[in-house]
Order: sequence, then structure tokens, then C-alpha cells
Amino acid sequence: MAGQGASKGIFITTSQFSKEAIAFAAKQLHSKIVLVNGKQLAKLMIDYDLGVSTVAVYKVKRIDSDFFSEDV
Repeated sequence: MAGQGASKGIFITTSQFSKEAIAFAAKQLHSKIVLVNGKQLAKLMIDYDLGVSTVAVYKVKRIDSDFFSEDV
């Protein structure tokens, strides 16, 4: 980042970041580094439909108490 003059950056891995990498990113004073690990990446992909497709949709039902009301 410093070599390109950037003040913000994001690093993505499909695995995990080491403790040292997390500590390094946290202590940067003049730049903002966001680390996205594999679990976060998968969640973002699902949340924003990026690189995934819906296979099935399930309906969750609840009892309609008005239907069973005796006020008829």
C-alpha cells in the first residue's frame, strides 16, 4: 500500500490471517487496512449474492390464530 501511496486497503484470504498480520493491520496509524478472512468472505458472498446461486427456498409456517378464532 505504501508503495502505491494508498491510505486504505483491503486484504482478502480464503483461509485465516495470522495473529501477527492482525496485529500489524491494527497498529497502522496513517492507513486503514481491512482484513477479510475466509468465513467473512463466504458470509459476504451469501449476503450479497456474489458468486453463489439459490438452490432451494424453504417456507417457514406459523399458526394463524385468526383462522381458529371462535368470533365467527
